[in-house]
Amino acid sequence: MGILRLTAERGERDRAGCRGEGVGTGQSDRGLFGFALLADADSSERVLMDMRWGLVPSWFKNDDPSKLQFNTSNCRSDTMLKKTSYKGALLKGKRCVVLADGFYEWQQQQSGGKQPYFIYFPQSKDAVDEGTEGDEEWKGWRLLTMAGIFDCWEPPSGGEMLYTYTIITVDASKDVSFIHHRMPAILDGDEAIRKWLDFAEVPTQEAVKLIQPTENIVFHPVSTFVNSTRNNTPECVAPIELGAKKEVKATPSNKALLGWLKNSKEGSPQKKENDLPKWKSQFIHSPSPKKTSADILQQWLGKQGEPAAKKHKA
Repeated sequence: MGILRLTAERGERDRAGCRGEGVGTGQSDRGLFGFALLADADSSERVLMDMRWGLVPSWFKNDDPSKLQFNTSNCRSDTMLKKTSYKGALLKGKRCVVLADGFYEWQQQQSGGKQPYFIYFPQSKDAVDEGTEGDEEWKGWRLLTMAGIFDCWEPPSGGEMLYTYTIITVDASKDVSFIHHRMPAILDGDEAIRKWLDFAEVPTQEAVKLIQPTENIVFHPVSTFVNSTRNNTPECVAPIELGAKKEVKATPSNKALLGWLKNSKEGSPQKKENDLPKWKSQFIHSPSPKKTSADILQQWLGKQGEPAAKKHKA
């Protein structure tokens, strides 16, 4: 899987990109967000958490996580219950969802070069409208919701906890298989997301059935301008006409994304602590202001044994 492009904010949209060739390491280790579950609360509750891309297993003994000898940015679905790097965390219910505008993949050309494509969810006409301040429902770009596994690592000699994750990959769907043979496992819709995150109600063996290729994605070719890690501008997602290498008329989907990226490029204020996006979906809510996401997640991760059963409200 290639570059991921993330829009984290609504209004003031700070962007963070993670870049990797195939299943390579990231240009930025932070910036993608996952959802973590709490064992001391109703398991339908969600926490928006900043994590590092590239899972570091909790059992890793070196004080330097960069010394991990294998790549954990992506995790193959057919081996995630076999490899020790992922199996323990998965069986303990450490499932998360990674958000991104879309991802890039490169098609191998007969000439020896590679043609990049931008791949994302189909967008409704509402995505063209930015919405107005105070809107209770998200009406903008529909973000990709990719299945992931996370873990928490603490340096053996002591120090700050490091929260990391990996993105699960599957065989590419028929429509995109001509570009690349693998793709991220995409959870399509609120119900799939709910089941993946609800570790108390949905055991591991049932949750992994959700990990399947999806056909509900669209894509367009983009310029090789995106190949350079130094480039992080709207030109990276602009559709091109193959052969002519020139920009073509934007569709409602990519027109919306280009508008967002241009707004963010012009500059935005620093993110405020309570400036969380207002999502249409019901699987996210703002965390309690009394504790940070890291505090709450660490409290859950510190508990022993299997995740607690879902508490029923009176």
